[in-house]
Amino acid sequence: MAKKEPSRPRPYVASMAVMVSDRNVAKRWYSEVLGLDLTADDEHWVCVGHRGRGGEIHLCQVSEAGEGAHLEPGNTGLLLRVEGDLHRFCEDFKARGGTLVQPPLDRGWGLYAVVRDPDGNELFLMPAS
Repeated sequence: MAKKEPSRPRPYVASMAVMVSDRNVAKRWYSEVLGLDLTADDEHWVCVGHRGRGGEIHLCQVSEAGEGAHLEPGNTGLLLRVEGDLHRFCEDFKARGGTLVQPPLDRGWGLYAVVRDPDGNELFLMPAS
């Protein structure tokens, strides 16, 4: 009988840092306006996500990035999947005070919308498949 090779270790996305100027402002926007869950809130390590769905956004305050870091708030190109109707989500988002950069639009390759957080980070929203 052939000896089974052990499975190769593989990485997975645990969190993605998004540079923000004020962690508390970002925490409120990502949880109250965008609607994500606050999954960690321990001084520097503040994360938002969707409980039970894996992956988090680490709200990393620029002033704590360290000397020599060339990081600043701006475009992340982060894609978030939205469960349910994207149009309805966008209407609810606007009602909570959010601003759409790009309302839901179907380009043929898929439906998407774009929002911008208080620091200018663009977040792309697409329906969950």
